[in-house]
Amino acid sequence: MVESFPNPFCWPGSAAGKPSLGPSGTWTTVLDPMDPGGPYTLTAMEASRNVTLQDIYFGDVWLCSGQSNMAMTVLQIVNSSQELAAAAHYPHVRLFTAAPARSDQELEDLEQIDLPWSIPTAAWKWLSPPTPLLCCCFFLPICSCFLNRKSGPWEFLLLLGCLLAVWAVPARGPRLPRGAGGGGLGRHPHRGLVLPQGSAGLWAAGGGREPSSSSSLSPWLHLSGPQAPSVLWNAMIHPLLNLTLQGVLWYQGEENTHLHTDQYNCTFPALIADWRWAFHTGSTGQNQLLLPFGFVQLSTYRRQSPDDSFARLRWHQTADLGVVPNARMPSTFMAVAMDLGDEHSPYGSIHPRDKQTVAHRLHLGARAVAYREKNLVFQGPYPTRAILDMTRDLLNITYSQELVWRHRDMLAFEVCCSSGWLPAPVVTVEFHQVTLALAGCGTLVLGLRYAWAEWPCDYQSCALYNAWGLPAPPFLLDTSPSTGGTELLLCPSSRL
Repeated sequence: MVESFPNPFCWPGSAAGKPSLGPSGTWTTVLDPMDPGGPYTLTAMEASRNVTLQDIYFGDVWLCSGQSNMAMTVLQIVNSSQELAAAAHYPHVRLFTAAPARSDQELEDLEQIDLPWSIPTAAWKWLSPPTPLLCCCFFLPICSCFLNRKSGPWEFLLLLGCLLAVWAVPARGPRLPRGAGGGGLGRHPHRGLVLPQGSAGLWAAGGGREPSSSSSLSPWLHLSGPQAPSVLWNAMIHPLLNLTLQGVLWYQGEENTHLHTDQYNCTFPALIADWRWAFHTGSTGQNQLLLPFGFVQLSTYRRQSPDDSFARLRWHQTADLGVVPNARMPSTFMAVAMDLGDEHSPYGSIHPRDKQTVAHRLHLGARAVAYREKNLVFQGPYPTRAILDMTRDLLNITYSQELVWRHRDMLAFEVCCSSGWLPAPVVTVEFHQVTLALAGCGTLVLGLRYAWAEWPCDYQSCALYNAWGLPAPPFLLDTSPSTGGTELLLCPSSRL
């Protein structure tokens, strides 16, 4: 079994190693900080009765949750044989998978386990059900990076654990924070969470808890099974609240491209805040109030679709601010995946098989946000300034990083003119700057957007990347002229 490093403090009122009795008859204790690794033996003694647990290790534990893309198995991804062969090189990684389950009441323990804490081996491919691999891919490059460093802040991270709680079948029901229902997010007295009525549905394994008002559930009363509100949270996430975690990984959102899409900018930050509070209180303060939370921005689905719901959902995954972490989503990180489309995936194009690139981008974010590695580039370039060249009908956009113009024939940029959105062809890309042609728009530029499509580019062939191969994320910006100048003020847009 794997335990997280306890923080160097104890539950208030409880000495290290001394148990405290909880209201349900269970007892809890907080250990003094332990050195990483193992194996250790833990013994609980009461009068003449002893219970001993063997093979205990201490390390960093991450919880991975979501739907079918998080649950894709070893044999379903590209280069699966190489991943299986490489697994033997990482004896300090452990995986645990909770079985899919649902409950009308919040459970204190998991009903069933698909995979107990295990070392990754090639034998995984024979497991039934096979082990989801995204978490493994996430940890292997981290482990490799940490173990290959001779000095620095990563020396102590010798053991990593990943706990999977996913529901692979699309769940068509709201998974909302407590105080929220299919008809709206309200205020919970213990959360102080206030969001507009009418906000709704994160649909994912474990996405939220029982709403406080049955009236808010009226659109969902006909749902049953895994689609019913809160049943996945109750059975698969609530039993884990006493764990000490290093962070959470989340891969979900496809279902929300056709239901309550434009409320995701509220419901997703609310879910993150609610999970953080639940895991903080459930662990008696051991988990951070700003528990690191990583997620995957949506990939692609249909190549020629005129629908922009995927583009809108990607934008809403950042709370309409374009990049994370941000003021509404602190201590978060994101893997951009819109350039990883897989039109011929045998599991459907909504399930791209390249999970290694997704994992690599997640692990960069984890190192920067969760482990606070300095000077690490973990996200792609983002626009910071726009200048009109009115004499030549050009718009010069300055980016935060040096640019690589990877695909030169794409019409990835659009400008909003008085007549609506028009393509803005790229004229040049030089260092930090992109120059766009504004033919047909003149100097009245009301908005600017990039990669605003369900399928914005082919595999790893979007227009802009940085020197580290990370794609520029999509954006939707309002523009307004500065006083007496040619500079356009750029503001994240909430107008869709």
